[in-house]
Amino acid sequence: MSAKFSRVFTTAVAVCLLAFASLGHARGVDETPSALAMTGDALLARPVLFATTIVGSAVYLVSLPFSLLGGNAAEAGEVLVVGPAKATFVRCLGCTNGKKQETVGQEQASR
Repeated sequence: MSAKFSRVFTTAVAVCLLAFASLGHARGVDETPSALAMTGDALLARPVLFATTIVGSAVYLVSLPFSLLGGNAAEAGEVLVVGPAKATFVRCLGCTNGKKQETVGQEQASR
């Protein structure tokens, strides 16, 4: 009896997990940052990200001979320089997921 209950319970939990996993992907991202988020981003996060970009560039230059020998210079540049630079200069002020998405107008949707 307990083995059958355990099997049914495990199956029910697995079905619930699979059913509710898609709900996290279905929601749209709300990128309307508040004034506090924008201020904190401008005064705290951007200077730290700028310093991270500079330190990452220095680390990339120091590790460049080794990453060229290892064949992953492009990946190292992407992680150490380009990623922090995009987060510093391209991301919208107060946003957490990158650039703010443009809304598709009715005339663009019909094309």
